[in-house]
Amino acid sequence: MIDSHHIDPNVIAQLPHAPGVYIFRGATALPLYIGKSMNIRNRVLSHIRGDEKTRMVAQARHVDHIETAGDIGAQLLEARLIKEHKPLYNIRLRHVKKLYSIRLSPKVDHLFPSVVSSQDVTLGETDGLYGLFRSASAVRNKLEELAESHQLCHGLLGLEKIDKRGCFGFQINKCLGACAGHEDRKLHDDRLMAGVAELKIHIWPFDGAVDLVERREDWTQRHRIDQWRYLGTWCSRENRFNPCLEKGFDLDTYKILVKPIMFNPDENIIELG
Repeated sequence: MIDSHHIDPNVIAQLPHAPGVYIFRGATALPLYIGKSMNIRNRVLSHIRGDEKTRMVAQARHVDHIETAGDIGAQLLEARLIKEHKPLYNIRLRHVKKLYSIRLSPKVDHLFPSVVSSQDVTLGETDGLYGLFRSASAVRNKLEELAESHQLCHGLLGLEKIDKRGCFGFQINKCLGACAGHEDRKLHDDRLMAGVAELKIHIWPFDGAVDLVERREDWTQRHRIDQWRYLGTWCSRENRFNPCLEKGFDLDTYKILVKPIMFNPDENIIELG
């Protein structure tokens, strides 16, 4: 357990029991660690009192915070600040210049997976694309995972070559033999589709931009989104729109937004046209 005497207790006491972002700082103004929580004070105390990130806490001298009206705003702000400041102890949410997906292309009624990058397709061309990955090797790892969990053929997934006896997996009874004519290829492809279904990249479901609205008491924040790009937030407390400087598509932003927009659409989404 780390003693928190080097962080002013008054600073800790003033942290709110509210959603938002917290920033651990060391002897300089540069952030050591940036996180988000629905209860800022409790989360900061869990860092200080627990064994998590002990080296970071030992170097910390101050904790700043920024409140938000809800959890989505906290996640968007956390992602933006981490990419802007690159804190020493944040190992995720980094800038990714190129993303990769699995493309399932039908050929003679069969499906053939291939790896495509964000340089090969545009965001709007999502038909037949599954998953967003940070590297081509991550795509391969996912295909190997699907092969294991759904008894798929490594050869038909493009992971290895097929000889006249079929793939190696068939020879050791891990493949059901679609590669050697021992299983109907359609049954294999059906299992493949079932495996990738949850990875489907969702087409933007609106004609234009929307505001995703969060409210807490008398405070309203409207996060403006277009084609899965986060454009900025209008805040009722400041009565102004704070733009997001990075206007391009971002993997982490997509992951934050896809659930509330695709699976929980309600009166909190305002279409702007």
